[in-house]
Amino acid sequence: MNTTLLRTLLALLVLAWGRPALAQQAGKEQLTVALSNPGKPGTLHLKLVGGSIRVEGGSGKDVVIDVALRSSTRDTGSEPAPNAMRRLSQVNGLDVTAQEKDNHVYLKTQSHQTPVDFTIRVPRQFSLQIGTVNNGSITVQNVTGELEISNVNGSIRLEDVAGSAVVNTVNGDITADFREVTGGAPMAFSNINGKIDLTLPAKTKAALKLKSDRGEIYTDFDLAVDNSTPKVTRTSKDGTYRVSQDSWTSGKINGGGAEFMLKTLNGNIYVRKAK
Repeated sequence: MNTTLLRTLLALLVLAWGRPALAQQAGKEQLTVALSNPGKPGTLHLKLVGGSIRVEGGSGKDVVIDVALRSSTRDTGSEPAPNAMRRLSQVNGLDVTAQEKDNHVYLKTQSHQTPVDFTIRVPRQFSLQIGTVNNGSITVQNVTGELEISNVNGSIRLEDVAGSAVVNTVNGDITADFREVTGGAPMAFSNINGKIDLTLPAKTKAALKLKSDRGEIYTDFDLAVDNSTPKVTRTSKDGTYRVSQDSWTSGKINGGGAEFMLKTLNGNIYVRKAK
């Protein structure tokens, strides 16, 4: 077992005689993490409070991480500095930790006040457990594996990926383009505000379960829609009865297979056949 711990701390200090332009530059750093078992599949773990994540699959054997501390975008207002006083802008440091164990790479940052943007190059066969909360989007390109991805306030985009995925956002679009899906593996895509746009190989076998409360559902697959009577639920509380009806659209493509669930509250759903 090989465990590698890399830690980089970048602090930009404002000197007494001052160079404000230098002090306002965002910190940048690159880390290279060797895997315990090169050539074998691995998993990347990263959860951010603020910032964007971009993951690119390639032919390399290492995990290469480029980190950038985003320049402050705080609104300082239009009020000028008082007489005989000067404004001192707070300078934030870049603090990132990378740890590898049995082909699992764990990334952490303590830079919570300013967004931190990650661009990560991984071997093509790599699973992901990644997420962010604010001030960023997530993009994944050319990766094959089990993808677990979340974003609270931002979009998620998967390009030329393969395997299976569980993807969710609160406020943001989800776009996913699969060149291949894992047979028999269920998938789920959900958000509250935003569209869901899923592209699948033409021969994909799946049972689709689709729901948009305030949007439309579109597909160019030959979907065998389940026209059975919707499920009705009856509940009672304090003498008041409530009846609710399941409004999911369900159907099979290419004879059916694992369940693919797509659900949004405000937005359209698109299930496309790859050309």
